[in-house]
Amino acid sequence: MSSSLRIIVTGLVGLYPVGGVAWDYLQYVVGLARLGHDVYYHEDTWSWPYHPLKKEYTSEGSYSAKYIRDFLERYAPELVRRWHYRHLHETSFGMDQTVFDEVARTADVFLNISGACILPDHLSSQCVKVFLDTDPGYNQIVFSERFAWSENVERWCALVAAHDRHFTYAENIHSAKCLIPKIDFDWKTTRMPVVMDLWELIARERSPKATPWTTVMTWNAFKGKLVYKDVEYKSKGSEFEKIIELPRYTDVPLRVAVGGVNAPLKRLASEGWQVVDGPSATLMPNQYQEFIAESRGEVSSAKQVYVAMCSGWFSCRSACYLAAGRPVVVQDTGFASALPVGEGILPFTTMEEAVAAIHDIEGNYAQHAKAARTIAQEYFDSDKVLTQLLNEALSPQD
Repeated sequence: MSSSLRIIVTGLVGLYPVGGVAWDYLQYVVGLARLGHDVYYHEDTWSWPYHPLKKEYTSEGSYSAKYIRDFLERYAPELVRRWHYRHLHETSFGMDQTVFDEVARTADVFLNISGACILPDHLSSQCVKVFLDTDPGYNQIVFSERFAWSENVERWCALVAAHDRHFTYAENIHSAKCLIPKIDFDWKTTRMPVVMDLWELIARERSPKATPWTTVMTWNAFKGKLVYKDVEYKSKGSEFEKIIELPRYTDVPLRVAVGGVNAPLKRLASEGWQVVDGPSATLMPNQYQEFIAESRGEVSSAKQVYVAMCSGWFSCRSACYLAAGRPVVVQDTGFASALPVGEGILPFTTMEEAVAAIHDIEGNYAQHAKAARTIAQEYFDSDKVLTQLLNEALSPQD
């Protein structure tokens, strides 16, 4: 696509101002700008943001606003005046509301990542509204079943339906093996875009053999039972239980940065994991990068709903490990249909397979590390991922 587009990108950085969340959403902004587009970050969730230092939700928006500004100042200073954080749908930080309204009136694409934000009041009628599903299985089941425990579920479902295009991280959405309900949307598949040069310095650094294998995770369960066709689907904690004894069966150090409610921290430590507080250890974007840089590779489970529904989902975090030249040993969700496995990415379904994968990588680490970076360049490079996304979003519908 040669012509420059005016694009509004949404996210949850202000709502959850921690390192991993910032990289998940703001690499879209930076990547689209690198392609020559006129890009703006906008956030209007109408929700109290989480304050990671106070460990509570707050009615104040200044911390979140500063967090967004500081990321852009450090990693994309050319965008430092191109963000708008609308706190509780009342107070604007960054751009003035009237200035953002003019951007909305003239926007070509509204990229609503995770369905995070309400549609702007003054959005152009010609603007292509794109819903990007980053939580496949969960989102489709909630849309289908409209659970009473899901807050403002009818409003959210109406918002999803109001978009013109629907994309998902479920790369198997059209496979017969995938159990995710399609809910009458014409799903296009996509994956996390990584701005490769922002991870290049880390990729150049060698990871010493004694460096721990790591991951960053949130233990939280869903707010209610996620039931579809009489089957209950669960979150990540239930799957991590399958590898919780992993330190007993390998001599490599294992570290988990964990957050959320009711995480079994003492049990994790007793099993041999090095346990650190996730929000503290990866609070700032540079700390998140440093945590990955100080890793030998990643070992992680996935949400049970991703696995059980054979979604083909692949973690945004794992994509960053790959870009940093760190191999990943990750639970299989069926992603081998879309990504190469065997070098750089080793999927597992059992703890025994996870142990074997770690030992395989340790036996030929340099080759696996090189393959990790190569996979990131070929499959997650923001130039490629975002160009394809825009081409498909703006192509005529059948």
